[in-house]
Amino acid sequence: MQKILRVDMTTGNIVTEERKEYQFLGGRALSSRIIYDEVEPTSEPLGKKNKLVFATGLLSGTIASSASRLSIGGKSPLTNGIKEANSGGTAGARLSKLGIQAIVLEGKAKSEDCYLLIVKKGEFSLEKINSLKYEGTYRTSALLRKDYGNKAGIICVGPAGERGLRGAAIAVMDPHGELKFAARGGLGAIMGSKGLKAIVIDDTESELVEYKDKDKFNEIAKEFNKKLANDPKTKDIYHNFGTTGIVKAVNSMGALPTNGFRYGSSEHVENICGEKLNETILSRGGEGKLAVSCMDVCAIRCSTVYPDEMGNKIVSTLQYENIALLGSNLGMDNLDSVARLNYEINDLGLDTIETGCALGVALDMGYGKFGSEEDCMALVNEIKRDTIIGRMLGNGAKITGQVLGSERIPVGKGQGFPGYDPRALKGNGVTYGMSTMGGDHTAGNCFGSRNAVDPLGTENQGELSRKLQIQIGTLDCIGLCMFARGPLFAEPNVLADIVNYKAGTKFDSETIWSIAEETIKIEREFNVGSGVSPADDKLPEFLYDEKLEPTNAVFDLTTEEMEKSLI
Repeated sequence: MQKILRVDMTTGNIVTEERKEYQFLGGRALSSRIIYDEVEPTSEPLGKKNKLVFATGLLSGTIASSASRLSIGGKSPLTNGIKEANSGGTAGARLSKLGIQAIVLEGKAKSEDCYLLIVKKGEFSLEKINSLKYEGTYRTSALLRKDYGNKAGIICVGPAGERGLRGAAIAVMDPHGELKFAARGGLGAIMGSKGLKAIVIDDTESELVEYKDKDKFNEIAKEFNKKLANDPKTKDIYHNFGTTGIVKAVNSMGALPTNGFRYGSSEHVENICGEKLNETILSRGGEGKLAVSCMDVCAIRCSTVYPDEMGNKIVSTLQYENIALLGSNLGMDNLDSVARLNYEINDLGLDTIETGCALGVALDMGYGKFGSEEDCMALVNEIKRDTIIGRMLGNGAKITGQVLGSERIPVGKGQGFPGYDPRALKGNGVTYGMSTMGGDHTAGNCFGSRNAVDPLGTENQGELSRKLQIQIGTLDCIGLCMFARGPLFAEPNVLADIVNYKAGTKFDSETIWSIAEETIKIEREFNVGSGVSPADDKLPEFLYDEKLEPTNAVFDLTTEEMEKSLI
């Protein structure tokens, strides 16, 4: 049985334990269960009573493609409820190979010192690492990689997390030394507030991944990998455009956040779309790359490395959400500006979605011009300099809007909207308003169902959101990337079997979804206990009245339709 590693930041004590009741839980199911069991719902998100959980998936460390994502969960300083964010990188697989199911971070350091947690085979330690205090994520991770080797799993926060800014994310290093982020919900602020700067995971000479039936697991995993690799979305879209292949599609349906969510389409879409990204990377050469993996075993390979005109890397990876929130939402007309902003926000250790929303609110209130990289970079530099304005922005869109007196704050349950305006993709509006995760498309993104359910319609939106919350939530609980869903949703019996052969469970194609259903129920119960009541199951008022060009849509779903999403 895998172990839970408990790290008490107050005392410095580190212990391991086995928890039989958690044996068949992984990913979001495990992180949310531990928070539900051990954290008082009324505790302060950045206080000593909150906990931060790093949980591996049920298939973590195996040969299954895209199955070693790391789930991170805690009581969110943005939503005030349970929040889970997951990331690629190597940390999840490294922990599993060490026989560790989860790391639970407890308490809060008494001093102002900055700490590093080192996890090795049978050896765990906390060390002061004040030389990296307030360093950016890039330098922090690069120095740790140099000291502990290229194959070590590395997790860290930037200065935003250390300063407790509610928009802070947690960075996880991938096999190529690039950074991926567990970005949503402000979980980086929890990690930083506890005094932990980074975690290094060394799985040298360790292979403690357990199987119920390894031969059958490997057989079905290889077949799944083959189907995923040959899926047209993998070969034609992800390998050529990453996740940016949908920019034009979202723009054409009038749901692309533009100029602070004033409009649903951008006149500059041809210069910021996936086709332009592909063309730019190929023409500039140098360090630019397409089809980069974010885990050791991944057929999808949706990451990219975006270079400048000289072929030197600006940032990895430039994804759809970055283009939507730092591009069209800020009025940008070129990818270079988006990439440069993306790099600086990553280095601060902030969520690009939350920060893009906050910057959009600031521009909308006259604190800069839409389309001006210089103005946006000046605002980002305020965060870097830790000024009052910078702290406002770093604390996210809601606080930024409240301080500046905005009546147009694009948030769901306190969390900034991702790159789909809910007026033109109403199923996502249900997810933003009703789900336990708040304004987070990864909780149940309805974009892929736009041909089955009219995005502008007022019917079937609640049911669609509910279905997707369960389906995508199940992948989160297993530790699978949501982009692996094609073959698995087509054959849910394969999803059930691959989990059964690995974990020893007895799911079938009907019951596999119960993992997410049960998880979402306890998340909602925790959230209600924390004060996130049914009265918060709504969207900001401006969306109900302000027409969104070019469709002139408003968010007009009834309460009854919204409540059809409840699980």
